[in-house]
Amino acid sequence: MEFDRDLFVIGAGSGGVRAARIAASHGARVSVAEDDRVGGTCVIRGCVPKKLMVYAARFADDFADARGFGWDVGAASHDWAALIAAKDREIARLEGLYAANLERSGVEILRGRARLDGPNRVRLSDGRVFTARHVLIATGGRPVRDGGFPGSELAAVSDDLFHWPTRPNRLVVVGGAYIALEFASLFAGLGSKVTVLYRGAEILRGFDLEVRRHLHAALVARGVDIVTSDTPSRLEASADGLRLETAAGRLIAADRVLLAIGRRPATDDLGLDTIDLTLAPDGTIPVAGAATTALPWLHAVGDVTGRAALTPVAIRDGHAFADIVFGGMRRDVAHDLIPTAIFTTPEVGTVGAGEEEMRERGIAHLVFRSTFRPMRATLAGREERTLMKILVDAADDRVLGVHVVGPDAAEMIQLVAVAMRMGATKADFDRTMALHPSAAEELVTMRQAAARWAP
Repeated sequence: MEFDRDLFVIGAGSGGVRAARIAASHGARVSVAEDDRVGGTCVIRGCVPKKLMVYAARFADDFADARGFGWDVGAASHDWAALIAAKDREIARLEGLYAANLERSGVEILRGRARLDGPNRVRLSDGRVFTARHVLIATGGRPVRDGGFPGSELAAVSDDLFHWPTRPNRLVVVGGAYIALEFASLFAGLGSKVTVLYRGAEILRGFDLEVRRHLHAALVARGVDIVTSDTPSRLEASADGLRLETAAGRLIAADRVLLAIGRRPATDDLGLDTIDLTLAPDGTIPVAGAATTALPWLHAVGDVTGRAALTPVAIRDGHAFADIVFGGMRRDVAHDLIPTAIFTTPEVGTVGAGEEEMRERGIAHLVFRSTFRPMRATLAGREERTLMKILVDAADDRVLGVHVVGPDAAEMIQLVAVAMRMGATKADFDRTMALHPSAAEELVTMRQAAARWAP
């Protein structure tokens, strides 16, 4: 059978764009359909603009700390509108680069909503129908807007806040995972009074418990009010903004309420009912390998698959898919030991297992732990402490988990992940010469195990 395209990609986010470009480099005829802006969640309304706002918030620390080093910076104020305008210019620049790179690679960009229309067929919102030897779904995910309580439609989600005309003086963030905490932290840094409302007993479910507690205390010390084991019961407009009532009877006044209670795969209205494919119970598309579904012509990458919702994972899977299918190459993608960062202030960087996970798996292990006051904090007068933790397999000395809470944690954990991917042992860490003075040197100077656990 002759097809109009070798590859049709639905969604021009990071994973879809990478797959399209690599497939085209192998000589494939490729089209990408996008009904929004090219670049996807990360570039347009996710990690990139968020990180720019994190940088903005951290200048507050710089101004405050400078006095301890002899600087007189005077009174500081922040212009929210100027930040949003600068952010918009940068996002527009990046979007232009993404589109230009696609076109330079020979990929056709189709503006409009695309839906499957039976096997190997895609219908565009303007009525055009394309046949494709392979179809890749890379539509990502969307924030959950329904909070499940009366008035939740008055709340915003993360997509919205990048376009707020003014910074809220009083912000309630509903949720306790990394997206909720990152926005809570950055708005607190910009001067908002922030309350985090989380249904669980402790924030950051799934992370090492000591990391969770350490970050909790640090955020509270920075002025974030964290309320756990409680949920919203009603949200309504008030004379001066919004009023949130909780299940425990709390009444919280706010200018904005942000729902950060999860994301769902964007698999609705994709025409999946026209093909023989069963979705997972959570709405994701089950995949194996780089992007393989139960249908040989249909593939999926990114957040829509239910794998780790991280841009590098989508990019790596998209690249591997294109190399395998169109380049005839062998590519293996490892989905373990994925380094993760939480861009709160202080920052969290983690790779590998936490203590609780290792106990559940019955792995005897040693715990190496260090807490210390960063050098900058001494003259700045801050009491905030860095936490570093190394978990080591008691049987063979391999490093199975590293967790850092403190400045530059993300930068450190990326390089630690390289060592762990190579099977580094605690002895390898110990043999590595320290770089002094630095916070990272603590990772290679921890000698005495703080604890040992065995099943």
